[in-house]
Amino acid sequence: MNDLFTWAALGSLTGASAATLLTANVVGGLIGPHGDKARKWIALGVALALSYATAAFAADAGAEKWIIAFFNGLVIFSAALGANQLPPGNRQATQASPTQLAQNREPRFIRSWV
Repeated sequence: MNDLFTWAALGSLTGASAATLLTANVVGGLIGPHGDKARKWIALGVALALSYATAAFAADAGAEKWIIAFFNGLVIFSAALGANQLPPGNRQATQASPTQLAQNREPRFIRSWV
């Protein structure tokens, strides 16, 4: 049970971005191909919800924690989205098989949100 998510892990950037990525991909996968456009909105909602939930449990912070929670949600979303991979020059090329190239498909485990 120590290797799964905990409340402390969900309060960290790594845990929150992983949970955001997993939730968006699982829900988008359950919706089907039409859910591809909804993934980024699902991810944004999950990231903001996790950020505000973390802020709600922060007892030693003042009223500014709600403003900071909004920006933390954007950071979580950016980390889950892979903001450092957005420019095409930063993306690694995937190796497609000849069959996939003939069918004009790329091998992907997780679909791109953008």
